[in-house]
Amino acid sequence: MEQGSQRPPAESPAEIYERHMVPPMVAPWVSALLDLLALQPGERLLDVACGTGAVARHAVSQVAARGRVVGLDINPTMLAMARGHARGGAWLQGTAVAMPFADHAFDAAVCQQGLQFFPDQGAALREINRVLAPGGRLALALWCEVESSPGHHALARGLAQHVGAEAAALMYSVFRLEAAEIIRTLLEDAGFRAVRICREARMARFRSPEAFTRFVVAGSVLGRTGVRVPDAALSALIHDVDVALRPYVHADGLEFPMEAHLIVAHTQERAGDGIHG
Repeated sequence: MEQGSQRPPAESPAEIYERHMVPPMVAPWVSALLDLLALQPGERLLDVACGTGAVARHAVSQVAARGRVVGLDINPTMLAMARGHARGGAWLQGTAVAMPFADHAFDAAVCQQGLQFFPDQGAALREINRVLAPGGRLALALWCEVESSPGHHALARGLAQHVGAEAAALMYSVFRLEAAEIIRTLLEDAGFRAVRICREARMARFRSPEAFTRFVVAGSVLGRTGVRVPDAALSALIHDVDVALRPYVHADGLEFPMEAHLIVAHTQERAGDGIHG
């Protein structure tokens, strides 16, 4: 994988993610994820790996003035975008495995497409459990297998051919926590109960396969970890993705399905409770 051989885009990876990836690919899942929590006025919500705040900023109105929404992320540039777009909420830099909060500090927590990137997913879930109040709940969204997203599947194959195995592995990592039984085990081992997992689909929409390719290369985990794709490789990648996604191009642009697991789990009501899903 070659780095530093392409001029950086005019927008930062965080800006590209917020402006060009959140609306067509992330935002369609926000309402369904928050519906799992059924937030009430006055509740305290933690958004773990909040990114640019796509979920947290929609939750602010649900908990109302008496409530509290806190976004936590390790990436300062993503947090800067969150602060610039949110009305209300607090935004803190930190890691999911050592969060700067007291025990039972929140009534609910959410993590949209973040758990798969944590080096120790079990430790992160135990830490989330710690900061949730008794009877608290956690909502997660995790992409299903990469084949369920034709766009990313085509992009990952093209990266392997034109950029290198390391770049392709980064794209595949977005989909690495795709088995429902593994997700359930991780949650239960971390002390969560009443785990419910459902598989749903939404459509991702971009103006063209080229726009999809350029935005994801620059604004996804690839761009945020410093990957730079040489111009020749990018041209070849765009061509291959365009060919692969032609069945999904319509008069209004590119439209392809993405599938994700939506998960809700609960902490114990009190010490010794035996809640089982």
